Amino acid sequence: MPDLAIKTEALTKRYGSTLALDHLDLAVRPGEVYGYLGPNGAGKTTTIRLLLGLHRPTAGHAEVFGVDAWRDPVRAHRRLAYVAGEPFLWPSMTAGETLEFLGRLHGGVDEAYRRRLVTRFALEANKKVRALSKGNRQKVQLVAALATRADLLVLDEPTSGLDPLMEVAFRDSIAEAKERGQTVFLSSHILSEVEATCDRVGILRAGRLVDQGTMAELRHLSAQTIEVTFAGEPPRLPPLPGVQVEQTGPGTLRFEITGEVAPLIAQLGRRTVLSLTSREPSLEEIFLHHYDSSDGGGGG
Repeated sequence: MPDLAIKTEALTKRYGSTLALDHLDLAVRPGEVYGYLGPNGAGKTTTIRLLLGLHRPTAGHAEVFGVDAWRDPVRAHRRLAYVAGEPFLWPSMTAGETLEFLGRLHGGVDEAYRRRLVTRFALEANKKVRALSKGNRQKVQLVAALATRADLLVLDEPTSGLDPLMEVAFRDSIAEAKERGQTVFLSSHILSEVEATCDRVGILRAGRLVDQGTMAELRHLSAQTIEVTFAGEPPRLPPLPGVQVEQTGPGTLRFEITGEVAPLIAQLGRRTVLSLTSREPSLEEIFLHHYDSSDGGGGG
């Protein structure tokens, strides 16, 4: 059985009295795009620093393709590329020189693909880094990482500062990486980006993984929304198990359903319904469900 791309067992990190990560068990399969969600302070960046071998775990361990990230970081890094949320680059070098340097540092890149990426992201390779906006410096990082064709891409808020067109270019690049069998670990605040690109999603809260699964699995555990418009005033329905109701307009009721939908449909069948729309919860609604009573504070 091949090694998991990422595996953590009881991974824990304390910074003094702050518990940043609390017994994290994570398994990311080779070839999947895994979205890692949580607000600032939930522990996302701490997880990535431990995966990169930059910080030592307080307890537990993290592996990249079966290699311990702390004990053998050089070997682990041979199979991954990393994009940081804040692009700290060399100001006196041009974007093109930076790409060349990072490529040599990694040990090789797909140069033809790198040229395609430079065009796709409209990167001005001849400009000095000091003259680039944050979004353009982020493009340098993205092009450098994607061009390595690394087995694992670790991306920490990779589209920070990018405009909507460049976000589309990013999604296209992630789709290409997936087609090639690369693994992507994507930490992001942009829920629509995660929903559009990821096979599975993990939600982190105060250093703990509180939910995980495919979108279909996460939606199954969350409320379904049905909005109904009636002829005339909306009726008073009897209490139904797992159903919350709210009037949203003249003659219109919204139902949030966490149980069986059949009892509600039976009740609606006795009324004059003009329209009925049903939708599954968005990733944003699933995410907010875990944070409706807490800010999810923790470390990094």
